[in-house]
Amino acid sequence: MSARRLLVVADDFGIGPETSRGILDLMRAGVVTGTVLLVNAPTAEDAVRRWRAAGGPGDLGWHPNLNLDRPVSAPGAVASLVCRGGGFAPLGVLMARLATGGVRYRELVRELDAQLGRYRELVGADPALINGHKHVHVFPLVRRALAEVLAARRLRPYVRRVIDPVSCLWGVPGARGKRLFLGALGAWAARRQRRAGFPGNDALAGITDPLWVRDPQFFARWLARVPGRVVELAVHPGHRDETLIGRDCTATDGQVQRRTDEQALLSAPEFARACAGAGFDLCRPSRAWDLRTEAARAA
Repeated sequence: MSARRLLVVADDFGIGPETSRGILDLMRAGVVTGTVLLVNAPTAEDAVRRWRAAGGPGDLGWHPNLNLDRPVSAPGAVASLVCRGGGFAPLGVLMARLATGGVRYRELVRELDAQLGRYRELVGADPALINGHKHVHVFPLVRRALAEVLAARRLRPYVRRVIDPVSCLWGVPGARGKRLFLGALGAWAARRQRRAGFPGNDALAGITDPLWVRDPQFFARWLARVPGRVVELAVHPGHRDETLIGRDCTATDGQVQRRTDEQALLSAPEFARACAGAGFDLCRPSRAWDLRTEAARAA
């Protein structure tokens, strides 16, 4: 490979109509190269229909989800994952249950398998890439369950490796506590993903909190510092989407505005210049691994 590869992956496709519309706008513009679908979201089917109508302008993958909306399985069949009313437990509750043994492993497998089945119903194909909503795929029990589900179907898609290099952790401000925590779990998970033969990235850029994406230099700062031949940039763009309030965020936590801020940053010509300045070519996740394999064979 003569250039570094940047995989720009938009999370949360299907979470709400305006979020999905924003992601598709960026896909059509050639900025977002892949996105991941929340199969249990109310507008997931419509999002897939719009992606198809746009000609599949980027890779479509699966966003395993254990903390938003309702499970694909019957709530009684995954009782350790839900709260009263049958919806998924919030992320904090899920983390506490995982830490204390409150999540039943077979229920995790059941729900993840049901979500993958739902993805195949909606898309008519296997996912090209995978990463967990709120990065849940790096938690040990979830990672193990996901690996079992994929092995049962003999799938080896691209799986996000949550690797936040030291050069970025200290050189890029914002959400350092969250990044340290996820990076520690992510490094552990990435080693196991490699050993299992899952394609993935050398480094991950873009984990942050809403405040920091107000900075016009946010993405440029990341891209100038992140090492690696194949780098994934995790993004959360979208047009203003009121359907997220009360589901994925509150009216005051800045998450709705964060998506519109990222939409604007990714749409600006400065983003393309920052990519070029860091030596990156934009690439679909499914293609990046092929290019790496071809380069290794040629060498």
